[in-house]
Amino acid sequence: MRRAVRRDQPSARRAGLRAMLLPWVRRADARRLARVLPLACSCSQRSALPRGYSQGAGGKALLLGAYASEREGDGAQLSAAGDAFDGRVSGRLRELLAACGAPLKKGKARIFHGLHQDFPSVVVVGLGKKNAGINDQENWNEDKENIRAAVAVGCRQIQDLEIPCVEVDPCGDAQAAAEGAVLGLHEYNELKQKKKPVVTPQLHGSAGSEAWQKGVIYAEGQNLARYLMEAPANYITPIKFAEYIEQKLGNFASNVKVHIRPESWIATQQMGAFLSVAKGSAEPPIFLEIHYLGGANANDSPLVFVGKGVTFDSGGISLKPSSGMDAMRADMGGAATVCSAIVTAAALNLPLNIIGLAPLCENMPSGKANKPGDVVRAKNGKTIQVDNTDAEGRLLLADALCYAHNFNARAIVNAATLTGAMDVALGSAATGVFTNSSWLWNHLYEASIVTGDRVWRMPLFEHYTKQITDCPLADLSNIGKYSRAGGACTAAAFLKEFVTAPHWAHLDIAGVMANKDEVPYLRKGMAGRPTRTLVEFAARLSQDSHSPK
Repeated sequence: MRRAVRRDQPSARRAGLRAMLLPWVRRADARRLARVLPLACSCSQRSALPRGYSQGAGGKALLLGAYASEREGDGAQLSAAGDAFDGRVSGRLRELLAACGAPLKKGKARIFHGLHQDFPSVVVVGLGKKNAGINDQENWNEDKENIRAAVAVGCRQIQDLEIPCVEVDPCGDAQAAAEGAVLGLHEYNELKQKKKPVVTPQLHGSAGSEAWQKGVIYAEGQNLARYLMEAPANYITPIKFAEYIEQKLGNFASNVKVHIRPESWIATQQMGAFLSVAKGSAEPPIFLEIHYLGGANANDSPLVFVGKGVTFDSGGISLKPSSGMDAMRADMGGAATVCSAIVTAAALNLPLNIIGLAPLCENMPSGKANKPGDVVRAKNGKTIQVDNTDAEGRLLLADALCYAHNFNARAIVNAATLTGAMDVALGSAATGVFTNSSWLWNHLYEASIVTGDRVWRMPLFEHYTKQITDCPLADLSNIGKYSRAGGACTAAAFLKEFVTAPHWAHLDIAGVMANKDEVPYLRKGMAGRPTRTLVEFAARLSQDSHSPK
């Protein structure tokens, strides 16, 4: 027979009944607890606050992690911080989790109110299997990805409750927890009058504070790239992009130099391929050059990042369809990610030298624009037949890669939203990497396992080179002989014609440019990928004392 508790009973009597009923409930159907106990419990993803409880009460929430039960029927396996908190509330957290019925699934959350005066709202998130480790099929560290996804879900629910601060359980990996919180809460709303409430995530406890701060810096770096990619093209023009990055690097003036090169400088460098794209737009081109001197010796060979910086790509005379063209404000994603990676490296004070190069312009149709069939000359003297003006990114990169060889680079890594074919090949699962160096590939691959922002090696066969060198009017064509066949591969083969360095990698990031719902800890919009992988790669390179062969 079920016992009912009347709402008009005195609080002391209610507390006594609760204490009396809890042992009995452990043996009863857990779903009945919610009807017996007056404590507020949410078993759904989104909950209404209990009667009499105001949003933002107390000003702080707590996010705790729980692992999947090792055996069916076992209770929640709380994290170390969860265990400690459960002890502070005399086991009530476990009781309420049991009362919600089905076990807490990975990436899901449950909210409880009124458990502790310091934290009026407590969110418990599902972390999945404990000690899952590296998943060789998925090519990432599953523990880290589970933490990022779960923490992001929990922080967003706190944001929905309009609570301004949340203390986050490190969940065994404070860096991953920080990344999940900061990435999960980010949203571009600069131009909206109505904005979501700001939530400040903080580490719960003192253990792992250094790792937490590192995670915050990594995530803020990716959010910087997301901001630049998401902003409208009339807000992020070539000059405004360069000035914004210069401003972000202003705090590191002692070991950072920024050069904003004008069109006249570009012309003196004989970057004819780059200028041929830029001339179609009223916006003047910019060549952004960043020097971060973090190494022990300023003369040490640097890592050189090169990023495609087309701040709006209409396709030029080979005009794109109007549907979806607005997303081409993010065609400077390569420049956004490499520049954001350098800002992050400076914030982390990484002990290596990095040079960043970003050719910035728009690709627009006009009376001055490239026409299909035009021939232009790149910095290294090679002539290029422009058979499709919408294959413009490779023209910018051709000249920038030539210029990158001036610095005796330890490695050259370029990133570009280069081809729709890359999206067709891999979708948003991974960045496609074309490289002439297994040493470089291994570093990139190992970095991506840690960050969860994966890479996948693609071929640089001579098979593709022949398709772009078989050209009637010039040394090279800017598209493959067989048009759409292997489009990402022929684009990479084109870039290879401007590289003599033994350690070069081309990252085609077209497939990972935007996020719909594939990455659970990123909201819908421009993704800023693979910024964290570039940062982790640079960090690993700074610790690698072996010279590549």
